[in-house]
Amino acid sequence: MSARLTPAILLSALLSVSCIAPPAVQAQETASKPAGTQEKVTAKNVQKHGDKVAAEKKKGWSPLFNGKDLKGWEVTNFGGEGEVTVEGKDVVISQGVDLSGINSTRKDLPKINYEIELEAKRTQGNDFFVGLTFPYRDSSCSLIMGGWGGGVCGLSSLDGMDASENETTSYMSFTNGQWYKVRLVVTEDHIKAWMDGKDLVDVETADRKVDVRFEMDLSKPMGFCTYQSTTHIRNARIRKLPPAAKAGVQKATK
Repeated sequence: MSARLTPAILLSALLSVSCIAPPAVQAQETASKPAGTQEKVTAKNVQKHGDKVAAEKKKGWSPLFNGKDLKGWEVTNFGGEGEVTVEGKDVVISQGVDLSGINSTRKDLPKINYEIELEAKRTQGNDFFVGLTFPYRDSSCSLIMGGWGGGVCGLSSLDGMDASENETTSYMSFTNGQWYKVRLVVTEDHIKAWMDGKDLVDVETADRKVDVRFEMDLSKPMGFCTYQSTTHIRNARIRKLPPAAKAGVQKATK
C-alpha cells in the first residue's frame, strides 16, 4: 500500500531539500572561505614586509643575513668550532672547544664611513658572545663583548694591545638569554660603539695601529665569532655613511 502524501508531509520534505546544498557546493564553499581569508592575510604580511625592506633601503640599510640560510657567509675554520645554523631568522653560533664563528664572503663591504647594527644574546657559556670583526681601512678590528671570563668589553687591537689592556676596556655583566642591541660606527679617525643606546667604545684612531689579534685573522674582513659560548644574532644590518660623518653625530642613528 502506498503512503498517502499529505500537504504537511510534502511541506516538510521540501524544507529538508532546500536546506541541504549539493556536496560539490558544500565542498566549494568550505574550501573557498578559509583559502580566501588566508590569501588576504598572506598578501598583507608580504606587503608589510616589503614596505619595511623598502624603508630600510631608502635609509641606506642592507641586511647582513637573508634570514633563511648562510648565503654570503662561511663557517670559519678555527678548529674545534661549533656548528652554525639559522633558526627562525636567528643566526646561531653554537659553542665549540674555543672559537666558533662565520666570516663574510662579500666583496662589496665598506672599509670606512659605515655603521653596523645587530642584536645578540648568549644562551650558553660564560665568555664573549659578540666578537664582531669589522673592516677598518686596509685592515680590520674586533669589537668584543663579554670576554676574559664574561665581563670584558673593548676593541682588539689598538697599537698591539687587546680589549683587556687598552683604553677601550670596560667591564659589564651579561645575562644569558637576554638580547643586547649593538651599534658600531666607523669613520676615518674614529670608532664608536653603543650597547642598548649607552656608550661602549669611543676612541680616536688617527695615527694608531688598528688590527686584530692573530686568532681573529680568519675572520677578516668581517666576521662574527664566540668563545666557548652559544650566541644568537638577529636584525644585523649595515649602511654606508657620508664621508663627512663623525662617530658622535647622533643623526646617524635613524
